[in-house]
Amino acid sequence: MLDFWTKTSGTWINILAIACGTFLGLILRGRFLAQVLPILKQAIGLITMFVSLNMANSLLKVKVGVLDGTILSLVSLIIGGIIGELGQIEKRLELVGDWLKAKFRGKGKFTEGFVAASLLFCIGPMAIIGSLNNGLTGDNNLLALKSALDGFISIVFASTYGIGVGFSALPVGLYQGVMSVLAGNLAQSLPDPANSQPVLIVTGVGGLMLLGLGLNLLELAKVRVASFLPALAIAPLVYWLASSFK
Repeated sequence: MLDFWTKTSGTWINILAIACGTFLGLILRGRFLAQVLPILKQAIGLITMFVSLNMANSLLKVKVGVLDGTILSLVSLIIGGIIGELGQIEKRLELVGDWLKAKFRGKGKFTEGFVAASLLFCIGPMAIIGSLNNGLTGDNNLLALKSALDGFISIVFASTYGIGVGFSALPVGLYQGVMSVLAGNLAQSLPDPANSQPVLIVTGVGGLMLLGLGLNLLELAKVRVASFLPALAIAPLVYWLASSFK
């Protein structure tokens, strides 16, 4: 059974990265930060693809009768993607972000920096998948990767908006921490969470989604990753249905 610190370790790393990034941004104010951000983004994109492939390998351990993890994940992504597109998840997330930015624009750099950074760090597949993976298995690699990206962005944002960016660590900690704790509590009901078939398929589907995110970071494609988010909930249901009819 995972303890509280293990389940939420990635979130604490993320909080520290945002704080350090903000501190450096306040000290290193300058245009060169914006110039180096693209190459840093590409570096994170490459590592994201590597991590995503490792996560997707979990599907090789999933099998229900004649159906393997590849088929089950494909069904999950198709159903989840259809739900996401019909529900316009990606568009709605963008609208929420635009609305909040417009609402707080002109109310001071502190508020603008806090809102902009909070939205960027909280809304996205990496925060959700990373928090769930940390809580279910204790693996914080994905959140550590997100922390690196958030830290670099904090440097750039803080050089423009100031210390308000650092306070975005509070909603990030609450949002990711709660998800990790809830996922960890669910894992306690499983005899061996790390090798549980439902956990493996969720991890694998999450890995495939992150592969799309890596492609986006490298600007090789425009994968609508947020539209696939329902697949994380659909995957264990697909596994359960397949198990019922094998």
